[in-house]
Amino acid sequence: MQKIYLHASLFFLTILSSFGQTTAPDSIAFKSRKLKTQEINFVSSYYTQDGNNSAVTGGIGTEKLTDVATTFDITMAKGDAQNRLHSFRLEVGFDHYSSASSDLIDPSTISSASAADNRIYPSLSWVMQDDAKGYSMGAGISISTEYDYFSKGVNVNFAKLSKDRNREVGLSLSAFLDSWSMIYPIELRTIETPSGPVANPDAGGTNPRNSYNGSISLAQVINKRLQASVMLDLAYQTGQLATPYQRVYFTDNSVIVEKLPDTRVKIPVAIRLNYFATDRILVKSFYRFYSDDWGILAHTAEVELPYKLTPFLSISPFYRFYTQSAADYFAPYKEHTAQQEFYTSDYDLSGFASHLFGLNLRYNSADGILGVSKLNTLELRYDHYNRDTGLVADAIALAVTIK
Repeated sequence: MQKIYLHASLFFLTILSSFGQTTAPDSIAFKSRKLKTQEINFVSSYYTQDGNNSAVTGGIGTEKLTDVATTFDITMAKGDAQNRLHSFRLEVGFDHYSSASSDLIDPSTISSASAADNRIYPSLSWVMQDDAKGYSMGAGISISTEYDYFSKGVNVNFAKLSKDRNREVGLSLSAFLDSWSMIYPIELRTIETPSGPVANPDAGGTNPRNSYNGSISLAQVINKRLQASVMLDLAYQTGQLATPYQRVYFTDNSVIVEKLPDTRVKIPVAIRLNYFATDRILVKSFYRFYSDDWGILAHTAEVELPYKLTPFLSISPFYRFYTQSAADYFAPYKEHTAQQEFYTSDYDLSGFASHLFGLNLRYNSADGILGVSKLNTLELRYDHYNRDTGLVADAIALAVTIK
């Protein structure tokens, strides 16, 4: 059940972001050839949503859902003979969610495929940083698994600093090879024939879905107070892009599963500006334009205002506005016709506007927190999200960093 991650991930992408400038690990001073623990992070979050446009039931009905997510990662580092820093990061994540709408795939039963499910997603990455030559490179692998879904991922990245270290160019490539179980709504698992119902041959087995992503970025220090970065992404998906358990109701009251093209091209372009207004106030702004070949055009604008209450404590209010046009294949409940080639009533593909706002509290001390010398950072974040379609969500997350 992949839909929740599109919502929940919006809330926690910046949970570990710091108040000041982003800096690389202190590899210039790092002389040790032994592998040492550099940092441990723990993040736990609770997410809840509700609405009345469930794609499982054709664009109507409850979207009530809860998700409890926990991630743990550990970064270890060592130097080599050329005084380059090698960092190895192991991350393990676990989600448990319950979904009232997904339980209606088969209302007669309660199973891990419907009422609730668990997702496990470990990953391993490596980064080599050469400060003398001003570049870094890395690679990573990941997997993600739940009842009806399995994904394998791989990525590589490279970044190069200018001689004055005021400019950085980055390049990253990734691929995700996924496998979906074809779980159909209960009433569509058989086909009526003159001799009686027979099993639907499409309602079983697995289908692939592969995603390939490339990204290039340019970051520039403009002056002592202003930093800017520009990012261009290109994503290509192929395979099973429609969700097999999502119903579509036609104008004649007949019902069928969602059908979408088997390819999709996405092109987002973004710019980020960070302005240090004072020693205490940082203004973070972000804008992204998105388009794809399904007909969606989208705009995202975000602002965050971290403020240092003390040298150790900061508070960061934030707000994000998002709007998109509908995909060419979207129509609400009972507004599709059987003559159409593709069709969906998933409101994630509808035209809508949304608002996200919240507050992040961050306490950081190199001397330790609550008497624990290695406890470096505590963060607490709250988010509230609403769409003009009626979807409302709230999330709270706690992050802990040990160094």
